[in-house]
Amino acid sequence: MGRIPGPAKHFSMSYYDLSKPEREALSLSMKNRISEDLQRGTDTHILSYFSDGDTYIRKNAYLHIGRLYAEMPALQAEIIRRLHVWMESADEKVRQTVVNGAGEIGKQAFGDVVYFFDTGLTDHHHSVRNAVIGSVKKMGDKNPEPVLAWAEKYLQHPDKEIRREICHGIELRGRTHPQDILPLLRRLEFDGTARVKNTLIHVLGQIAYKKGCLQTVVQDLKNWENTALVSAALREIIDVHERYSPFAVLTREQAETYIRREADGYL
Repeated sequence: MGRIPGPAKHFSMSYYDLSKPEREALSLSMKNRISEDLQRGTDTHILSYFSDGDTYIRKNAYLHIGRLYAEMPALQAEIIRRLHVWMESADEKVRQTVVNGAGEIGKQAFGDVVYFFDTGLTDHHHSVRNAVIGSVKKMGDKNPEPVLAWAEKYLQHPDKEIRREICHGIELRGRTHPQDILPLLRRLEFDGTARVKNTLIHVLGQIAYKKGCLQTVVQDLKNWENTALVSAALREIIDVHERYSPFAVLTREQAETYIRREADGYL
């Protein structure tokens, strides 16, 4: 299937240039027009929204795709069919919006949209690949079991950027349920690529500052074999408690005291 061109842009004002009532009216109009396109077999409005230069127009469009998928079961097969077609667009904004729309669907029905993440991970444009990671974050938080199972198979991918992106993508689930992603992160403990290692250390820091998470992460890290990595991760965790002090349950001093008591040999 050849790539299809995107349509001309229809909006002259940015979404947030509008007043709140105007934004609400525009969003409702967008939803109605997207629904009409889907039911009539057309895509004029949808492709206009998907390719719009305003991020928030595109965001409204993909949110409505997700909502319509949930609200109108009779349209589900048609939505998936259309997303496959639009994923072939020559316009990276369209492909990006397709992936984000698939991410909304994947919060509940990941199996229906897994194709878009397999495909998007190797897209030549960074915005599409970033949409995959953003979608993995939101899907992994809401629908973790199938999403994490999918992510795991990419942690040994030969492309270091894919390994790094997947590591980053599973972070959000780990912020509240670190035990769910720690076994996956451990698959990367001997990764020899600096960008992957640095992302891994970053993610370990990000999943350790909320209530109950520090203890889970530190106790797990004590069983890892790469002591140099564990040392770097523990120092990052201490620093995160300072950088995120308004949001962290413990102060930097409390976190460091706990780590020195439980894992002092790694510091």
